[in-house]
Amino acid sequence: MAKKPTVSPQIFRYKQVIVMRIDLKMSRGKMAVQVGHAAVSAAEKSRKQRSVWWRAWIAEGQRKIVVRTESEQELLELEEEAKDSNLPTALIVDRGLTELPSGTITCLGIGPAPSPKIDTITGKLSLL
Repeated sequence: MAKKPTVSPQIFRYKQVIVMRIDLKMSRGKMAVQVGHAAVSAAEKSRKQRSVWWRAWIAEGQRKIVVRTESEQELLELEEEAKDSNLPTALIVDRGLTELPSGTITCLGIGPAPSPKIDTITGKLSLL
């Protein structure tokens, strides 16, 4: 019988974190789309502002983590913390074409950036 290959866990030095508001009661599909918007928008900011971080993140496999927050206020506070730490951020505001009123803030993308820098801001949040 052939031996199963062992998979060693990869250490990611860079990552991107998406913070999703769960108080809005969005459908899973709507949440997925909002996460996609945040991932792309924050990655573009990182590519322009912190290209070394972006390239390293791309080379490592583009690790993304999605966490939850309970309110718009908490999301905005996290955005301020990330900006104060000079991390690339993207706040996503819905256009109001489907489930939410126009102007609803849904999520926040942070990074890609060094994992420890992001962890100081989002490490206390639960996974979505």
